[in-house]
Amino acid sequence: MKRIGLVVPSSNVTVETEIPALLARHPERFSFHSSRMRMAQVSAEELKAMNAQRERCVDELGDARVDALLYACLVAVMAQGVGEHQRVEEEIRGRTDALVLSSAGALVDGVKALGATRIALVTPYLRPLAEQVVAYLEAEGIEVVDWAALEVGDNAEVGCIPGDRVMTAARGLDLSRAEALVISACVQMPSLDLVAPAEEEFGLPVLSAATAGAYALLTGLGLDPVVPGAGRLLQGSA
Repeated sequence: MKRIGLVVPSSNVTVETEIPALLARHPERFSFHSSRMRMAQVSAEELKAMNAQRERCVDELGDARVDALLYACLVAVMAQGVGEHQRVEEEIRGRTDALVLSSAGALVDGVKALGATRIALVTPYLRPLAEQVVAYLEAEGIEVVDWAALEVGDNAEVGCIPGDRVMTAARGLDLSRAEALVISACVQMPSLDLVAPAEEEFGLPVLSAATAGAYALLTGLGLDPVVPGAGRLLQGSA
C-alpha cells in the first residue's frame, strides 16, 4: 500500500474527496493522510500567510512516513511568481524522503503530457488571482487562448460551486484554438464528474487540477497512469 500525504488549506474539502476517488479506481492500494494550513479567503494576503505554515505540515506528514506528498493548493504557489512550484518542491524535498509534488507543477506537467501548447481554462478565483494563474502558465510555455474566472473569494464556497455553473463557464469559452481544456484550475472546485462528459461535449482532452495531481502521483511512484473514466490524461496514452 502506498501512503499519500496531502498538504491542504484548512477550508479545502474537495481534493481529499477527488484524489482518493480517482486512485480508488487504480489496481494499487493507497491510504491518504492530510495536514492543514489555515486559510479561509482566497486572497494574496491569506495565501502568503498560509504558505508560511508549510514546514509544520511537511514535518507532520513526515512522521506518517508517506511515500508521496502533494502540496495541494495550486493558486497559493502560482500567485508567488513564475517558476515557484519548482522552488517550493525543492524546499520541501529538503525536509522529507517522500516523493514531492505540487498541484501547480502537476497541472503544468499534465498539460505537457497531453502534448498541448494551447489551452482554455476555468478558474473559481477573483480576477486578479486568475490573471496570475494565466501568466504563470504562459511563462511555462502554455498559451491560454481563453479563460473564465468565477470570482468566488470564500474558499469554502469554492468547494460548493455546482457543476452546471462550471460547464456554463466552459461553454462560454472560445475553444477554436485550444488543444485541451482545464475544467478546474483549482483542487477545491469540484470537477471530477465533469471531465468525461466535457471531453465528449467539446471534443478535446479535458483535465483538472485533481486529474493532473493523480497523474503526477502515479507516474512519480512508477505506477501505470491509467484510471477509468477520468479523461484522456489518465488513459495511459498521454
